This record gives sequence, structure tokens and C-alpha cells, in this order.
Amino acid sequence: MLAGILLFLVTVVALMVWAVRGRSARLLAPSVWRGPRTRRAIALTFDDGPSESTPYLLALLAKHRAKATFFVCGHHARRLPHVLRQAVREGHEIGNHTDTHEALYLRGPGFILEQMARAQDSIEHLAGLKPKLFRPTYGARWFGMRQAQQKLGLTCVMWTSIARDWVLDGPSIAERLVKRAAPGAIICFHDGRDLRHNPDIHATLQALELLLPRWSAAGYEFLTVSELLWNKTSNSDPE
Repeated sequence: MLAGILLFLVTVVALMVWAVRGRSARLLAPSVWRGPRTRRAIALTFDDGPSESTPYLLALLAKHRAKATFFVCGHHARRLPHVLRQAVREGHEIGNHTDTHEALYLRGPGFILEQMARAQDSIEHLAGLKPKLFRPTYGARWFGMRQAQQKLGLTCVMWTSIARDWVLDGPSIAERLVKRAAPGAIICFHDGRDLRHNPDIHATLQALELLLPRWSAAGYEFLTVSELLWNKTSNSDPE
């Protein structure tokens, strides 16, 4: 009897952990984590910006003719609107990454909607476009996120591989990711660090200097998430 109860509880906990953090989970909110495998293309994504370091990243992407998707925080968009607009001008896609990078798990539906809606409004006002994509902070979904996504017209985007560029150095990031690229992969980097101003993203830039030419030589295209998933142009409606 006790063993059965313990097994049930362990199963419930495991299911909950998967629903919150599992990249392919859809129980709490519809989400995607990779694109079709039929095209030799990958989507580079960057979270937590824009930051003072983002222009260096934009220059690097331009050098390699790579498009990317930036999941930005409303706080940073209001702080650095010119950087946000630069990313848009250069053909990159903008997604929603909450307003102040708060963890959304263990929070109520009203809090979740407010975080997503305020970022959505700021991005639309400052960049002249309404994001169609959303990435939850810390990759964690929660109750109420499904309804918020529906209300705001957002698709949740997880990732196929993550760089761990907030803890690893450039060569270690490159070694981690070089063999993880595959047709349809969505790869998560960071051009910011939570709410920090002027963050050091040297490791991210160094890793991309190593990875981009290698991936290009392997025949990969660098697309925005919308282009990868729905064969659409940047910032277009996936529907």
C-alpha cells in the first residue's frame, strides 16, 4: 500500500517536472522546440537582451550573413530602444521574453499575463511590430501560460540545444554545440544576463566566431525561428 502511494507520488512529481521543463512538453502551454528536419537550416536564438553588448553580436551576425531571433525583455527594450530597432532593421526576428525576467513558475495567471503583456506592449510601441513568439524565462512553463499565450497570440518556443553561455567559456560552448547542430535545430544563446546592464557576453561572441564559419562550411543556413518553422519572413504571423 505504502509502496504504491510512493510510486504514485513519484510519478506525479516526474510528470510535473516534465510538464514544466520538458522541451517537448505541451501540457501547460503549446510549444515547439525544433523545426522540420527536411531543410539544412538552424535557428539561432538569443535571450535576455537587448543589452549594450548586442551591437557587437549584430555585427558578428552580419559578417556571417546570419539571421537570428531575439527574445527580448520589455525592461531592456525600454532602456535601449535604439538597439532593439537596429536588430529589426537588420532583418532579425523579435520575440517576447517577459517584461522583467521574473520566474513564472509558482506564480498566478494574472502575474504571468502581466509580465507577458507589458513586454508585448513595449516591443510593439518601440519597434513597431507585435511579437508572435514567446520564450519563458528559465525555460519553465506554468499554469496560466496557455491562456496568456492565447490572449496575446504567442507561440512558445523552447530549444533543441542550449549554449550554457552564462557559465562556460567560448571554446567550451563551441565544443558543446558544434556537433549538436542538425537540420531544424533551435539553439539558445544569450545576449544579456537577466536584468544586468552592460553584461559581459564575450564567451558568447567567442563561441559564435568559432561556430558560425564551421556551420556554414557544413552547409547550414541561419534562419529566424518563424522562417525555420513556417517558411515565413521575419516577424511574420506563423498562422
